[in-house]
Amino acid sequence: MARTSLTSLELLVAIDTSGSISAAARSLGHSQPTVSAGVRRLERTLGLRLVDRSPRGSVLTEDGTAAAAWARDVLTASDAFEASVSALRGQGGTAHLVVAASLTIAEHLVPGWLGAWRRRRSSDATERTPAAVELIVRNSAGVMRAVLDGEAEVGFVEGTEVLRGLRMRTVARDELVVVVDPEHPWARRRRPVTARDLATGSLVLREKGSGSRDTLERAIEAAGEALPADLPQLGSTAAVKAALHEGDAVGVVSDLAVAAELAHGTLVRVPTDGLDLGRRLRLVTRTHGDLSPAARELVAMVGQASR
Repeated sequence: MARTSLTSLELLVAIDTSGSISAAARSLGHSQPTVSAGVRRLERTLGLRLVDRSPRGSVLTEDGTAAAAWARDVLTASDAFEASVSALRGQGGTAHLVVAASLTIAEHLVPGWLGAWRRRRSSDATERTPAAVELIVRNSAGVMRAVLDGEAEVGFVEGTEVLRGLRMRTVARDELVVVVDPEHPWARRRRPVTARDLATGSLVLREKGSGSRDTLERAIEAAGEALPADLPQLGSTAAVKAALHEGDAVGVVSDLAVAAELAHGTLVRVPTDGLDLGRRLRLVTRTHGDLSPAARELVAMVGQASR
């Protein structure tokens, strides 16, 4: 089999993240025919059908979704390699702090935490070694694995379970909300939706391993229901939100991720009954082993901010 290029993997990940070839093309600044041709070349290289194409649009196949998850790991490893080589070339004296975070936390909370951390360090006239920061974005399961494997020193996750070998602390709280397009029948619904309504509705879900998916499944099970096994799975919150505007889809996502859409009325929150969709957002580090000074400072600052 021919060697797969990183550019091809970037196309596949962009489709998974954006939800379609056309959306991926816009996010990458390419034309749709260019992205389509690149995906077809990747399909020939791998010998797999990665995308289902129809007049209504394009979505990843089951093989495509699996390949996109592996592609993310390859791209992350490539980025880590380049950062490490750059450090060897002469960032001498600069500490390199790698932080991993699940998508919602990475987009809505980590930038503020890192900004405050940098300001605190720069305001110290007797500053120690400068620190360059790299942020890895994965689902909660991927974040925990990155910390366990030593790829990242500090992780932030949304899931309810923490893997053995990690210590954790709660740093924030969050709530999942049920959202639909303004034209969806539930947007005008007077009665709250129940676990049964969600289990029998047109849900679109995040992929296995995401904190949002884990929280939703546990809430549904606690209410005595179960989610069907054949529900669509999308690799990002952005893809879930995009799917809501395509038909009768229902999404369950973090309130942090849809605050702007709810404020502008482009999505509508649907009240729920009998569902506990609250969750704790956690900081995780390895149980054994010392943190670098830069990581210790970040952990201490986030801990203080969460009090």
